[in-house]
Amino acid sequence: MGFKIISNFATALSVHKTSKASMLYRRHLRIKVLQALYSWYSGSNNDLPSGEKQLFQSIDKLYELLIFQLSFLLEVKDFALVRMEKNKTKYFPTKDDLNPNQKFVNNKALKLLEENKDFQKKVQTLKINWKQEENMVLMFYKILREADFYKKYMADEHASLEEDKKFLIKVVDRLMQDFDLLMSFYDEKSVYYAEGYDLCGVLLVKFIDNLSVKFTAEAAMPGIYSTDGKKVNDDKLFVQKLYRKVILSNEELGEIIREKSKSWDYDRIPMLDVILLKMAIVELKEMPTIPVKVTLNEYIELAKYFSTPKSKTFINGVLDKLIVEFKAAGAIKKTGRGLIE
Repeated sequence: MGFKIISNFATALSVHKTSKASMLYRRHLRIKVLQALYSWYSGSNNDLPSGEKQLFQSIDKLYELLIFQLSFLLEVKDFALVRMEKNKTKYFPTKDDLNPNQKFVNNKALKLLEENKDFQKKVQTLKINWKQEENMVLMFYKILREADFYKKYMADEHASLEEDKKFLIKVVDRLMQDFDLLMSFYDEKSVYYAEGYDLCGVLLVKFIDNLSVKFTAEAAMPGIYSTDGKKVNDDKLFVQKLYRKVILSNEELGEIIREKSKSWDYDRIPMLDVILLKMAIVELKEMPTIPVKVTLNEYIELAKYFSTPKSKTFINGVLDKLIVEFKAAGAIKKTGRGLIE
């Protein structure tokens, strides 16, 4: 299933703070687990190890797609530079041809990326080459040049890393996310790329927004998961536990939801709502370091953007009842500073 992330949700995701050392927020990980569980409950996959493997593969592919998209931005910049040089060789070059505005091709954020050795190594590993897609790059460049924000950016003589970053974020959000030719290109390369296209746009915005002069040629690219220097990868464990627990405790979770939604016909509750509730229950009871309020807010937000118009209210109501009941029964045990109630 391809979940469409609408633009305001992308904004919400991009400002949800976590470690800058990783690309994925916990909300992104919840979305990936939601997609995998939807596939499971839809009957597309009924083998847990295989489903789990595909889940982690989809996350890895999301990171690959990020590298592809960053390299595409550089390719557009390189195309613009080649165009400038060709225009200088016209029989009757204009003043602008001979003295072109080089603000875009000298974009400081793109310069940092282009000079980074780790990024270039990843590009080489993935064997990314846009030379066969010159027409697509040309089409995008034409669309870019016609954009009002591009014209405004080029007309502003002031240049700074922050302004260059803001411009690139607009390129991603306003143009790349809806560029059909690029989406079709990824459709043909991998089903995982197609599935992760919208979410990757959020990662692009985060990556660009976090760029600074500290991102030198020798700096490492941020990883897909947050490790915070730990040997054990908490993000991977979070994904694995959430996915496995929902599937292995399916009947028990279903009964809990059925009991708390008696005024609803359980079999007519949207599948996504049921999955989201099962995931939330697992977090409440099995994830001691995640605050109750965080779990409640996260799944209400996911319901708001991925399910029906009534889902947010329904999930909020069911979880409110369950939290009161779980606390009374001692079923919620949170540990860590600020988590013990």
